[in-house]
Amino acid sequence: MLITNIILFAFAYLIGSIPFALLIGKLFYNTDIREHGSGNVGTSNTFRILGKKAGIIVLICDLFKGAIPVWVALLAGSDITVLFFGLVAALGHVCSIFIKFKGGKAVATGGGAILAYAPIVFIILLATFLIILYISKYVSLASVSASIVFLIVSLFTKDIPLIVVAVVLAVVIIVKHISNMKRIKEGTEPKVSFLTKKREAK
Repeated sequence: MLITNIILFAFAYLIGSIPFALLIGKLFYNTDIREHGSGNVGTSNTFRILGKKAGIIVLICDLFKGAIPVWVALLAGSDITVLFFGLVAALGHVCSIFIKFKGGKAVATGGGAILAYAPIVFIILLATFLIILYISKYVSLASVSASIVFLIVSLFTKDIPLIVVAVVLAVVIIVKHISNMKRIKEGTEPKVSFLTKKREAK
């Protein structure tokens, strides 16, 4: 089982490391997303730079990056809590071996891991994200808020692996969004354009 788990962890890291935002940008838009917007190879910057269609595709791909390792570990009968494989995928997204150990902010990939492991918790976090996003128009604030709610909710589940993953993801997501929080305070953080336009139209 040791060899199986090593292979599963390696698989989780490698699939998590695939920079779909970068690949889709270069293949279909002739754009290196790292050179535009925040420079982040994640869903938010994809929406901002490449548009809704590309953003939705990257979001789905990044969610599956977190979910697939959990499902594969379940099918393989791993004796390690399967959520940990999803966590490794999320960390692979943050520190991708394919782009010199740089990457995204673990939000969508971490969300995919939670979706596969605890769907009800995922629904709570998704609701939190959407509510904060609608109110504030800031993806970064919605992401940080969801990570904090995840940590709080995990404590009520008394599921130790879930709590461990919640702590790690909360720390990673908050640290990765420090610059965003500073820009929000300064009033320079970009808002979600289509939500802003809808409000202005009203």
